[in-house]
Amino acid sequence: MSDDESYELLGFDNVLLPVGDLGEAVGFYERAGFTVGFRLDEAGIALLKVGGETPGILLRQDEAVGHRPPPWPSPRVWLEVPDARVAARTLRGAGITLLDEPFSVATGWTVEVADPWGNVLGFTDYTKRPELGRRP
Repeated sequence: MSDDESYELLGFDNVLLPVGDLGEAVGFYERAGFTVGFRLDEAGIALLKVGGETPGILLRQDEAVGHRPPPWPSPRVWLEVPDARVAARTLRGAGITLLDEPFSVATGWTVEVADPWGNVLGFTDYTKRPELGRRP
């Protein structure tokens, strides 16, 4: 790069998660409350919307990925929700197993789940520090 060239991070594009079966993955994430933005079976991808933002969770089929528990430590994607304890009850009601009970964090509460391929998603709130959270 020359001295007059630089780059800056502008924000997230998408978070990609490998899944072994696109249809099964879409079903799991719909039960978890996600909306499908688009699905291209011929390309083996589906985009899950996250709030009103353009970036989302991009499921990418990789048939070599089998069902597995999440490795620890593993990357985690945390998404903001109004109340993580309500999210936990909703997820449990949809038949999704929580990795643990909701736990307290500095800004509020968090609950984590893993999809069948070991991808971990957390649902976190800002109930202790609402001034830092998004406005619904």
